[in-house]
Amino acid sequence: MSRDLSAQPPGPEPSSGRHGPGPSSDHRGPAPSSDHRGPAPSSDHRGPARSSDRVGADPSSDRVGAGLPPVAPSVTAELVGALSPRLRKRLDAGVTKLTARPVVRDGDTVRIAVDDDTDLELHAPGGTVTTVDAIRCGCLLAPDCLHRAAAASAAPVAADDPPAPSADERTDTAREARKERESPEGHAEPDSGTARPEERAAVRAVYDAAAAVLEAGTDGAGAVLQAELLRAAHTARLAGLPRASAAAVSVVTGVRAARSADPAYRLADLADALGGALGVAHRLPRATGADLAGLRGTARQPYRPDGSLRLYGLFSEPVLTATGYAGAVTWTADADGRLYTVSDVAPGGPGRATGAADRAVRIGDTSLTHRELARAGLAVSGATVSPTGRLGAGAGVRAVRASGAAWREEPLDRLWAVPAADQVARALGGGHDLLFLDVTLMGTVRETAGDCLLADCAGMPLRLVTAHDAPGLPYRENLRLLAAAGGSGLRVVARLAPGPVPRALLLAVEHPGDPAARVDLGLDRLQRADLPAGALPAAPAPAAVDEAPLHLLRRRVHQAVSGGRRVLAFPGSAAGDGARLRRVGLGTAGDLLDELHTAAADRARDVFGRLLPSDSGRFAGAWLAAALYTGEVERALCAQAWGVTATGGDRDA
Repeated sequence: MSRDLSAQPPGPEPSSGRHGPGPSSDHRGPAPSSDHRGPAPSSDHRGPARSSDRVGADPSSDRVGAGLPPVAPSVTAELVGALSPRLRKRLDAGVTKLTARPVVRDGDTVRIAVDDDTDLELHAPGGTVTTVDAIRCGCLLAPDCLHRAAAASAAPVAADDPPAPSADERTDTAREARKERESPEGHAEPDSGTARPEERAAVRAVYDAAAAVLEAGTDGAGAVLQAELLRAAHTARLAGLPRASAAAVSVVTGVRAARSADPAYRLADLADALGGALGVAHRLPRATGADLAGLRGTARQPYRPDGSLRLYGLFSEPVLTATGYAGAVTWTADADGRLYTVSDVAPGGPGRATGAADRAVRIGDTSLTHRELARAGLAVSGATVSPTGRLGAGAGVRAVRASGAAWREEPLDRLWAVPAADQVARALGGGHDLLFLDVTLMGTVRETAGDCLLADCAGMPLRLVTAHDAPGLPYRENLRLLAAAGGSGLRVVARLAPGPVPRALLLAVEHPGDPAARVDLGLDRLQRADLPAGALPAAPAPAAVDEAPLHLLRRRVHQAVSGGRRVLAFPGSAAGDGARLRRVGLGTAGDLLDELHTAAADRARDVFGRLLPSDSGRFAGAWLAAALYTGEVERALCAQAWGVTATGGDRDA
């Protein structure tokens, strides 16, 4: 008999005003069913939260900013900029002390008890702090106190833009703008094809601020340097450069995650964000035409009408970002194999990421939850779709529930019929990065970052790793159980993780005991009883891959991000790595590594022997060149590992 997780009753909907512990961290609730043949959904059975709830007691909220509403970059930059030099030196210590204080949420107001007699309040109508006056402190030094700036520096960074209009409004606006550009009678000023002076000044500010963060490293990039980068991000937004602004904000959130020891923090992600910010700021002043338009970016994706759609649910995945947003995204496909997404993302923590799966999808009048849509279908009329496949939820959209399809049935079966190499080529060429693979589980293999699941994919050893390391999400526990099901042949959905060996982030799998059912690994929990009897023992670890020693350059690139310029300036830190790279034919990598060390150690002295200010621009340029080269070589090695002959498409550097 087919077992479908959608038949299990969802847990109660968590309160939107609570950032309490995620459901997956609570083991006191009763089991949802006495039948252990299907994985239990990670829902919370303790009942809804109160409207006023203490967030500081959340065991999963030990990262900086947990429980605080997102704050606009301009607010943080203004509050930190108004501090005196003496208070700026104490800001990082103030942030540390403030995050240890209890936090209470009451509607749109978040209250922090600075001490027994003083409270700090953050008013966030709509979930975001958008003005300086919305942060108020009751101490005697207010409004010039340290507490306000510390609270803004500890809170997640909000998107620095106005509330989003409906999908129909976005479509109408894009259509009118396009007509105005194409009409000869339009009054729009023609684009000169080169960057404007205010754009050049804005990206210069982003480059300088990002270079200062790189020079200091995550350990030295405190709240003051972060505020300068947020100020540059706000300036870029005002200059009409949303891509540069978003890149700068992503660097700040990554630095904060590193400094707060966030379990989801990854050094490689921060290095990519820093390279993106520096790369956009470096290229934009010299760009022209279509390249310039791409570097400017778009503040909002236009939604286009797409008529009627018949969609089939694929899977759902939780969303949990370092910027303080959480929710769920459900992936669907039409009869031609095109992918569409339905998302529900808002300010929140791990509790909202798991709880959003049991909320009704925001499209039409359907009452389907994300968990149900992942296994059912949807008939949509008057659909509006963004370029990335996100479905709009305008007033003119109608949607009703329809029958779904199993992964081994048409039309979903055709997604797995595409060879893995072609899917990887599509992802590396700029398409979506989801992989639909047929694999045979082979046990685990030990890596420096921990164990990963080893699988055979058409004769190719494939390493499957967790998609998110947040303790409130069940990814890791599910992966550990799947490792005990050696020999099981399963269909999986994964996300490509570029590297010199085939690797992917595991998102969803067929139920090990019932191919007609499926498991969303970030939302559902497998049980030991779900595993098939007589699982084969773990396979021996695959033979070591003879990799090019690109790690010699990658390691220095990452070391600079975490430790700053000083870790590469020590005498003898190169230790002949450049010569070793040249011996194996990576002459460019060797030259870039030598230049990186030279730029880091380049500190001139004045006539009195005192060190002059360092040239952060040269060091940032050398680091950016090394980072871009490393990324392109790793992309080529990834294609080779998956057997891709040509990636196709264009890709921004």
